[in-house]
Amino acid sequence: MTDDPKMLPNPHDLGRVFNEVPELYDRVRPGYPDELFADLVAVTGLDEGASVLEVGCGTGQATRSLAALGCSVTAVEPGADMAALARQRLASFRNVEVETSTFEEWDDRGRRFDVLVAASSWHWVDPSTGWQRAHDVLSLGGWMALLGHVVVRLPGEPEVYAETADLHEQFCPGNPGWGHPPLEDEVRTTDEGWGLVDDPGELFGPTIVRWYPTVQWFNGDGFADHLRSLSLYRRLDRDVREPLLDAIAERIRTRMGDRASRRYLSVLRVGQRAK
Repeated sequence: MTDDPKMLPNPHDLGRVFNEVPELYDRVRPGYPDELFADLVAVTGLDEGASVLEVGCGTGQATRSLAALGCSVTAVEPGADMAALARQRLASFRNVEVETSTFEEWDDRGRRFDVLVAASSWHWVDPSTGWQRAHDVLSLGGWMALLGHVVVRLPGEPEVYAETADLHEQFCPGNPGWGHPPLEDEVRTTDEGWGLVDDPGELFGPTIVRWYPTVQWFNGDGFADHLRSLSLYRRLDRDVREPLLDAIAERIRTRMGDRASRRYLSVLRVGQRAK
C-alpha cells in the first residue's frame, strides 16, 4: 500500500488532505535518519552559508534536521494548519521561515537557492510546472534533493497487511490501493532516476541514490493512528475508515501480540541543476 496521490480526486490537493490532522501527522509519520542528511551535506556541499528551499515541509520533520545544519531554510507548505504547527515546532530556529503556499503559486520574490529539498512531497507537485520551477529557483550549480520512504517487508516477518487483507476487502472491497508491500531487496534494485515521479528530462543531471533501512513499531491503536495519517485512508468515508481501522487494531492485538512493524527504505535522490 502506498501514499499515492493518484488515488485522490485531485492528486495535487496536498494541503486539504493532511491539513485535517496536523498533530496526528506530526506524531506518527516517520522521520529521516541522520545518515541521510550527512550524505546530503557530503554530496551537495551544504554548509552554514547555504540557502535551502524546502517544498511541502508539512509539520517540519525534515526541516528540523535541515535547520540544525545551520543553513538558511525557506519552507513552503500549502496547508495552513500544517504550516502553523511547523512554525510552532521550529520556533527555536532563527534560520527558518515557513511560508504558506503551494509551490506552483509560491512567490519566490526573485530569491535563488543552493539546494531544493522535498521530503515525501514532490509527488504532490504538478510535474508540468514543478520541475521547471525547481530549475528556475535554484542557483547555477544548485542541487535538487528528493527524500522519501518506501514501505517494504522482509521475508518471513509478520506484516500487517498480510494479516488484515481480508478486513480491507470486507470494509472497502476492490480498492486499487490495497496490496502487499514489496520486499526490501526488490526495492533496492530501483536505484536509478527520480523514482515514481515524472522525469525532469534535461533540467537536472544524473541522480545519486542512497537507501537507509528504518522501522517504526506500534501497538494496535498506534498502527491504526498511523494509517489515519495516510492519504489512502483519509480519503475513505469516515463510516468506512473508522470501522476498518478499529478492526485492524483489534487484529494486531489478537494475532500479532499487539506489536507491529512498519518497515521502510528511506531514500535520498539528488541531482544537480543543469545549465
